[in-house]
Amino acid sequence: MESITSAQNNKIKIANKLKKKRERDKTGLALIEGYHLIEEAFKSQLKIKQLYIVDVERIDATLIDYAEEAFEINLKVAEVLSGTVTPQGFFAVIEKPTYESKHAQQVLLIDRIQDPGNLGTLIRTADAAGLDLIVLEKGTADPYQDKVMRASQGSVFHIPIITTELSDFINTFEGNVYGTALDNAVVYHQVPSQTSFALLLGNEGEGVNSDLLSQTTQNLTIPIYGKAESLNVAIAGSIVIYHLKG
Repeated sequence: MESITSAQNNKIKIANKLKKKRERDKTGLALIEGYHLIEEAFKSQLKIKQLYIVDVERIDATLIDYAEEAFEINLKVAEVLSGTVTPQGFFAVIEKPTYESKHAQQVLLIDRIQDPGNLGTLIRTADAAGLDLIVLEKGTADPYQDKVMRASQGSVFHIPIITTELSDFINTFEGNVYGTALDNAVVYHQVPSQTSFALLLGNEGEGVNSDLLSQTTQNLTIPIYGKAESLNVAIAGSIVIYHLKG
């Protein structure tokens, strides 16, 4: 296996650029860090273009064979590639998957959620609940951002995620669409569980765009019994997703 000992190596420079969304969008590639995420990408049969490893003894040979290219790197190079203070020493450049939105029956719609922890948690919940699809409005955090991937615990590779105009998607979706808002809303548990639904969640500060709310079948609210002003969007979304699933 070839070794890379300089952070100025061209492959390392190209991999490092993938920390920027613009570069990920342009190339269709993403940089992932950590054994668990790499393993999940492998299990999901995503294309692993390059694998960069500090300690080759600590990685399964199957992963090395699966990758198109594999390189041994030193800690100095790992620190350059890492998004964390203490690098785990495992990195991969993967090809982002592309998905179709047809035939999805249980969908999570996300309107400009910007906190990577919230988005990652919602992706993980949607995966755990067995939803078919996640649709992101432009302006939402990038699912292939390092912090989102880590918060999703690899679920970002398990469930189709697309970015498109939510308004257009809602127009063509055949099931009920539920918004999360206080206006003209009913308490979420008044709505029965169902086989086909879309749940629309909005930006942490502004909520869901009012134009999108006007397209929903019904808006839902979660009662607050204590003194908290509101629920975190990822927690609220998780409660309603599992309720609608039944």
